[in-house]
Amino acid sequence: MNKKKTSRFDDLIDAARSRQQRDKLQQTEDKPTSQSKSTDPAYTRTTIYLPKQLHRQLKAAAVSQERQMSDIVAELIEQWLLSKKS
Repeated sequence: MNKKKTSRFDDLIDAARSRQQRDKLQQTEDKPTSQSKSTDPAYTRTTIYLPKQLHRQLKAAAVSQERQMSDIVAELIEQWLLSKKS
């Protein structure tokens, strides 16, 4: 039995609800994804200033190695801090 549409927005609301249900179903079926760094409480956002040429080189290296620039920078900082302990 079809329910009577009372508003011209009923079709839009129904479509939005259907989309939400579909998205929820897909989320439960999908394998768990890793949390992004922006929402992971183990990470802090920071700003650094790099010369433009160095930034371009880092970005190109990260792309060629299929890595994130932040991962490369974190690795280098860890190595630098370890070297200061010696």
